[in-house]
Amino acid sequence: MLPHNATAVIARNETWEGSRASEPYECGWASEAIVYVRALETPVKLGATRARLQISPDGIRWVDEGAKFKLPAKKDALSFARLRHFGNWIRVAVDLPKGARIKLLVTIHLKA
Repeated sequence: MLPHNATAVIARNETWEGSRASEPYECGWASEAIVYVRALETPVKLGATRARLQISPDGIRWVDEGAKFKLPAKKDALSFARLRHFGNWIRVAVDLPKGARIKLLVTIHLKA
């Protein structure tokens, strides 16, 4: 049996400031996920800010899954987080400090 794979763009060319979250993605069929964040411009004042993965049973109510990862610190840099046992919905959320911003691309890569 061939494995089933999918890639989805859940934030494209967006500038994030303050508290933000990506579009949610329904992926209950998958058994594992890797989420990548790429900085499309040099980020401003990120410091040690970490993004977090959130999960949801319905795509409306969200809880932090526990996985946190650094945001990329320079243009074209990547950061990522891996996730298993996530139910049906996934998204990326972040609370940036005042004056911080990042223009990014967020993709989710899934395997059954």
